[in-house]
Amino acid sequence: MFPTSLRSRPNAKRAKTNPWLPTLKMTTEDYKRIADTIPKDPGVYRFIGEDDTILYVGKAKNLKNRVSSYFGERRDRLVRTRIMVKTAKRLEFTIVESETDALLLETALIKEYRPRYNVIMKDDKSYSYICIKKEPFPRVFFTRKVFRDGSTYFGPYTSKQRTQVIWELLRQLFPLRTCQLNLSPENIASGKFKVCLEYHIKNCHGPCEGLETEESYNAKIEQIKNILKGNFSAVIQHFSGEMARYAERMEFEKAQDIKDKLSVFEDYQARSTIVSHTIKDVDVFSIASDEKEAYINYLRVVNGAVIHTHTQEVQINLEEEETDILAYAIPLIRERFNSTAPELIVPYELTLADQNLQVVVPKIGDKRKLLELSLKNVQYYRAQKRRDETTKTKRQSPAERILRTLQADLQMKEIPMHIECFDNSNIQGSNPVSSCVVFKNAKPSKADYRHFKVKTVEGPNDFATMTEVVYRRYRRMLDENQPLPQLVIIDGGKGQLGAAMESITALGLQDKMTVVGIAKRLEEIFFPGDPLPLYINKKSESLVLIQQARNEAHRFAITFHRDQRSKNFIDTELVHIEGIGEKTAQKLLSHFGSVKSIREATITMLAEQIGQAKALVVHGYFADRAGE
Repeated sequence: MFPTSLRSRPNAKRAKTNPWLPTLKMTTEDYKRIADTIPKDPGVYRFIGEDDTILYVGKAKNLKNRVSSYFGERRDRLVRTRIMVKTAKRLEFTIVESETDALLLETALIKEYRPRYNVIMKDDKSYSYICIKKEPFPRVFFTRKVFRDGSTYFGPYTSKQRTQVIWELLRQLFPLRTCQLNLSPENIASGKFKVCLEYHIKNCHGPCEGLETEESYNAKIEQIKNILKGNFSAVIQHFSGEMARYAERMEFEKAQDIKDKLSVFEDYQARSTIVSHTIKDVDVFSIASDEKEAYINYLRVVNGAVIHTHTQEVQINLEEEETDILAYAIPLIRERFNSTAPELIVPYELTLADQNLQVVVPKIGDKRKLLELSLKNVQYYRAQKRRDETTKTKRQSPAERILRTLQADLQMKEIPMHIECFDNSNIQGSNPVSSCVVFKNAKPSKADYRHFKVKTVEGPNDFATMTEVVYRRYRRMLDENQPLPQLVIIDGGKGQLGAAMESITALGLQDKMTVVGIAKRLEEIFFPGDPLPLYINKKSESLVLIQQARNEAHRFAITFHRDQRSKNFIDTELVHIEGIGEKTAQKLLSHFGSVKSIREATITMLAEQIGQAKALVVHGYFADRAGE
């Protein structure tokens, strides 16, 4: 996330959390969920731990295939590997051009971060380079050491053997000196040096005695540079001609030798963009954007090696140009990663506050290849985010899945996003009440729960009670213009369902919502006018939702019924005593626990709770009733 200063700026671009793969404990199930989002390009992958430390860095020719190997059922996998995968909370990727580039970037990252689960290389002599020495009549040789003395280095190359073949091939094409003599014009003019064996076996043209001019020698050096940069079409033509001539003379062994050398040379025609000793310390930035979001990729290059990659999301609030977004974000990203690189590689000309920074928009060369690498990663990141958003949109939530199943089971026209369920409660006809619970998006919406005191029914009549409360509920909803539910559930069989339908039909709502009854004994689902019940699979999520609504309605009705009974009990025994109010009655019940205990208490015991005057009233009330 960007520093606080970015978020606090008015109308600024607000940064989001970076990981494009979810933060999670990496399990096989988690991997299966994100497998389709992993690229098949060559690149480097990183397992990141809880504290955002890099646990492991690996390379891959095909990232998806390589990462999948960590989540299979292989029994021979090392314990350390299993622990590492379980410890990781996310994966990160960096795409590169080739497997060789992936190897080079992997090595650079391992040396920089020394991950816990990687084999750490102890020295820096990992790869070979071809050096063109900065001196009169430059020597060309391969080395593992790089010195910043103005010499030109090509590489790194991952195979010493093949590097030697290339070097030998260059020497065959362009005879050069191998001695370490100081071939200054003065030394040559003074006749200080004599030709050696290399001259006599035609491996050198004798610049030490002035037998080859510096202009002619440097022309060969320029051709070697072009070849090592990949501009070697003339060399291929030369070799092709040589092979043809050898073949015509039936010298097939020599022709095959030339072919092998050409094949080796072509393998190394391109140099790595991951490490380049023509570049020192630079920061590379690229950007991709759409209407609402911008994505900025950052490559940190230190001593010619990419040591860190990061892609930052930025929310766009206004119609701003990519140049403005980059100019604003670059200083903040550099501050976050404590970068002091004096040079920036960017895709556009930018004006930055720090005038000491050198801003480069490369067109060719190593810097352009670094920029293209950054652009490739940011474009992939944006495409990945779009795929994730599309997948997220298409993926059903658990609630939607359950409701669609319920819709199919009950053959409803609409998804039942709004469900209501009714239940009655009474004991031998006393204090009859009803409840209506509401589920929205398959979850209880307790703020919409309603309970009803039955007004028109005398005695234990569940059917009449259901008719009354259903009518009252939907009459009020119609009067108040409230949205009707898609599904109404009646707790009971055909009798209660028929009673509810009387009110729904009277209100003209029979075609505006689906009404069903659920019988408790066999969990049968009844439809109005259909004598045969529907049996839903007992393990079905839709039946579980119906049962949950039924049970919640029953609980809510029972709770309300108990409250009414308690209140009525207090009313009949205590509140009706002249001079005794509800608070006094409640205080007595809280202390004595029951009306019976209050009746048996002495005046002194009562006076301790409610005072002498009220104690006399209560005691006299029960004494009079006892004498009747």
